[in-house]
Amino acid sequence: MYYAIISEDVDNSLPMRQTARPAHVERLHELKAQGRLLVAGPHPAVDTADPGDAGFSGSLVIAEFDSLVAAQAWADSDPYVDAGVYHKVIVKPFKVVLP
Repeated sequence: MYYAIISEDVDNSLPMRQTARPAHVERLHELKAQGRLLVAGPHPAVDTADPGDAGFSGSLVIAEFDSLVAAQAWADSDPYVDAGVYHKVIVKPFKVVLP
């Protein structure tokens, strides 16, 4: 089943994101290689694709896991969590309807 991992950043998270990004992205590439990643990306803090110094307000990952417990464990071990980027992470089941 798919699970949505919805994360919200702390204020001024950009420097922490930049430091932890390579390890964070590597994990996403692993999910993609396993055919389990539906979509992943950050939420720009301002209404533009490249927010520059404004940074990001959070992230969304939708991926396939065996259970909610497995999805939560994966989210809890994210390098952004370890780096203090996120102040809140919600994991919940996701049902693909479209496209």
